[in-house]
Amino acid sequence: MACTISFASSNALTIRKLDCQSYVGLKASKNQKIVYIGRSIKLRTILVVRASAEEHKVSVKRSVLSNEECEAAVVAGNAPEAPPVPPNPVAPIGTPVVPSLPLTRRPRRNRKSPALRASFQETTLSPANFVLPLFIHEGEDDTPIGAMPGCYRLGWRHGLVEEVYKARDVGINSVVLFPKIPDPLKTPTGVEAYNENGLVPRTIRLLKDKYPDIVIYTDVALDPYSSDGHDGIVREDGVIMNDETVHQLCKQAVAQARAGADVVSPSDMMDGRVAAIRAALDAEGFADVSIMSYTAKYASSFYGPFREALDSNPRFGDKKTYQMNPANYREAVVECHEDEAEGADILLVKPAMPYLDVVRLLRDKSALPIAAYQVSGEYSMIKAGGVLKMIDEEKVMMESLMCIKRAGADIILTYFAQPAARFLCGEKR
Repeated sequence: MACTISFASSNALTIRKLDCQSYVGLKASKNQKIVYIGRSIKLRTILVVRASAEEHKVSVKRSVLSNEECEAAVVAGNAPEAPPVPPNPVAPIGTPVVPSLPLTRRPRRNRKSPALRASFQETTLSPANFVLPLFIHEGEDDTPIGAMPGCYRLGWRHGLVEEVYKARDVGINSVVLFPKIPDPLKTPTGVEAYNENGLVPRTIRLLKDKYPDIVIYTDVALDPYSSDGHDGIVREDGVIMNDETVHQLCKQAVAQARAGADVVSPSDMMDGRVAAIRAALDAEGFADVSIMSYTAKYASSFYGPFREALDSNPRFGDKKTYQMNPANYREAVVECHEDEAEGADILLVKPAMPYLDVVRLLRDKSALPIAAYQVSGEYSMIKAGGVLKMIDEEKVMMESLMCIKRAGADIILTYFAQPAARFLCGEKR
């Protein structure tokens, strides 16, 4: 049944033909309100339509005054009341009374509240910026890594799949794989590196089967496969052979691409390997597979826990004849120009925090995406400081990642990827 509601007052709001049957659960009620128009007082009757308690709790009200009436009231000096201006805060007793400094610019103005700080924040982090490094092995069980609390050698068939599931749940969809190869499969020339049924190709195929849209980065280097523990083939006099190593790396990259890798990442620091790998991939029909070159990989002491994780310490000597001298800065520009000219798609700096100047240098010198690897030593130091209550682990973790991003990194390889992503998603640890 339709009902017509009208009011005798000439200034009253009239509503005709409100069909109550068309709005199940609605109840009409009349309310009166005094309003000021000019210098006169009018009694205005308004209609408030509410849903019944059984249907909804939310009420909807019609505006009492039109826009013109509101403006007229203000013009007549009848502005509506608002909360009073808050009083000026009182300084502590003993604060000196001084004239204001004649400053045109006060940068603190843009920092005075969380909302303002968020508005002007120049650098932001997202789980999409993280690449999660994962250690894998042939076993069924996940083996903890003593020097890297919270990290494991994951069984490639079970633990790895579960870890990737957890990473994706917090927005991380990129991983990089590092294999622990059984000692009997290690040889001086690292032939296991390009075994198409080896640990890494099998793992790639499994992950792509479970998670087709995941982005898989791989490590291209011989050290996990070498009986000498070096990134290249070692001559009998201890020299790391460059061109012969590059030949092996090309076969390794092609095997990984054939298994489904999205990005191959030569970390060996051999000269000319980016161009050779690009040519090998293209020749085999993998023109769409990207190359992330370890452009500025330094001979750093921060890699110790990683080498424990993979049992890949050099059998003799060190890696200073192919990894960069930590004292060198301009040399990174040389490596950057070479890798870019040879066809690299992403340039990486390793380690990250001690080399933020190099991250910024590459950012300024190249238009390519820049990656930075927050390595095992950086991770372990923060974890140890947190355990000893010397630092707030979570805050230092987030600050370190923000600094790497601020320096110019587009993506960050970090063992903190999952806890950092949970933090960014607002979860509590």
